Amino acid sequence: MNQEGALRADARRNRERILAAAEAVFLEQGAGAALEDVAKRAGVGIGTLYRRFPTREALLAATYNARFLSLAAASRARDDGRDPAGALRAYLEDLVTGTTLYRGFATAIGTVLQSGTPGCHATTEEGERLLRQAQASGAVRPDVRFQDLVCVVTAISLVLEQEGALEQGRTPEQAGASPPRVRHLTDLFLDGIGRR
Repeated sequence: MNQEGALRADARRNRERILAAAEAVFLEQGAGAALEDVAKRAGVGIGTLYRRFPTREALLAATYNARFLSLAAASRARDDGRDPAGALRAYLEDLVTGTTLYRGFATAIGTVLQSGTPGCHATTEEGERLLRQAQASGAVRPDVRFQDLVCVVTAISLVLEQEGALEQGRTPEQAGASPPRVRHLTDLFLDGIGRR
């Protein structure tokens, strides 16, 4: 292997170590964990981490990339004639559930989705597609934008996180985002944006 190939392989290994460390640290400490902890666990300097991921949101997006890709693929796969409002509802429930994985992730989801990873693009494009379908069917008001959906996902996720933390002193990860509660809060929102 030539020197340039060795450098690329080393950079790829560093990136993989950083992402594995970030996953572990975010699961343990939440999305607001010190990035120095991520670098230390990965066995790299903080400068190496910042060269790869210049912002916390870029690191969160890269760490969550495969999950975003799966969310978008699952949404497209179940789009088998389901009514447009039901398809949008299922997508929103999945996105809310996903944002409760790392404590504090909800506060960054809007910025993370703009990070440009394949998963961020796929998740955004799927949400925009479902929103257009729901609007075309008359189920959703025409003035609703995808960014409005992200705001609501953030709000619902923060409520679930707070409820989980309050429930017997457990973290949201321990309490889990109850599917019935996610459905209920999502339904309240969709009732609000529905056409009257």
